[in-house]
Amino acid sequence: MATVSADNPIKQHPAATTVVLSVVGYALVVGTFLGLVPGTVFPDLTLEQVNLLSDAIAVVNTINVVVIALGWRWIRLNQVKKHAAAMISSFLLILVFLVMYLTKIGGGGTKEFVGPAFAYYPYLGMLAIHIILSIVAVPVVLYALVLGLTHTERELRTQTPHRKVGRIAASAWLLSLVLGVVTYLFLNHIYGWEYVASRAAMLVAPTIGL
Repeated sequence: MATVSADNPIKQHPAATTVVLSVVGYALVVGTFLGLVPGTVFPDLTLEQVNLLSDAIAVVNTINVVVIALGWRWIRLNQVKKHAAAMISSFLLILVFLVMYLTKIGGGGTKEFVGPAFAYYPYLGMLAIHIILSIVAVPVVLYALVLGLTHTERELRTQTPHRKVGRIAASAWLLSLVLGVVTYLFLNHIYGWEYVASRAAMLVAPTIGL
């Protein structure tokens, strides 16, 4: 896979690299939710634009489910190059998702589920698992990716825990994505929702009128 020099600092310290990247990712998300990221970073979104972003995020995540499943199948068939391409593509899709998600939250807001109790509690349960897995999976996914990009196929098999970490990363992210798509369907197409402007959006445009 990779031909990175042995003295490359990222290759020598994949765990430290993972920690740094994870902290940056967490900081962006938490900062956006709390309104700490400068509001000028995000455009002021209308409710229609928030809905479009929600739909686009669901499409990207659905595609990513397929990509991860293919990557998993290809490595089981020992088709390493196809597996690597799938996993890199999956990470790029994660980045696309993150940009759209932060834009939606920072420039618009969120939707709160409105529906019967028999659907509300399963929805909350799936949403909670989705969020927890998303948080936990970040460093695992990044670690597997860093190893994959900095080590050769032989090194990955004999000198790193890439196989084990990759299995955990793929399982966690795949389940998180599936639950994310299901909760999207519950919220947007099966039941109802109530719009709540984010803290970031309210700080920037308190009278936006969404």
